[in-house]
Amino acid sequence: MKKESLKQQAYNIIKNKIITCEYPPNFLLNEEKLKEEIGASRTPVRDALSRLEQENLVRILPKKGIMVASLTIREINSIYEARMLVEPYGIEHYAGNIDRKQFLYYEKKCKETEKLIQEEADIYNEVYDTDDKLHLEFINATENEYFKALYERIYYQNRRLRILSGVKSKERLAATQREHLKIIEACLEERWSDAAAEMKEHLLHSKRASFEAMIEGGDMLL
Repeated sequence: MKKESLKQQAYNIIKNKIITCEYPPNFLLNEEKLKEEIGASRTPVRDALSRLEQENLVRILPKKGIMVASLTIREINSIYEARMLVEPYGIEHYAGNIDRKQFLYYEKKCKETEKLIQEEADIYNEVYDTDDKLHLEFINATENEYFKALYERIYYQNRRLRILSGVKSKERLAATQREHLKIIEACLEERWSDAAAEMKEHLLHSKRASFEAMIEGGDMLL
């Protein structure tokens, strides 16, 4: 296995801390402290920060420092606007490329998950992991590298949003499984337009839940 370069290690470490909100939105990063935490010199850290700025995960402010990118109302709207354009399109035009066995797997998984949620099992990480995989399934089916690159940026911002908003409502998680099942059932019947419409509806519900959780937690910024 090829050993990661110091630049790549620094990038991966800082990025992971941002995505998991160990470095929360609007947190000021100190270059010297980053060097100590990562055990790297100035060059790999600066290279990592430059890459993260391009991915809209940090902002380099002249004479002030480096700030972790915020999650504002505008940012959340932009995330969901992009998702509602790309994901339904991917389903309608490319979901036929996905093996039927995959749809059957996700159908079974959603039904099992909904039952576990009702039984109040602590399965949040598993639920989110399956959720991410299902959505990525449709993006990967497009075989379009531009879609994949766009969705990678959306994916990381969405993870931050999920952690920050703390969307752990049992009712919302159960509703998500039912919404996913509607998408999957339409795909199994090759009703691609219906599946795309169900995806759009699901994303609208997810957006609303994220806003409500952020407002309730007092984390919303204009």
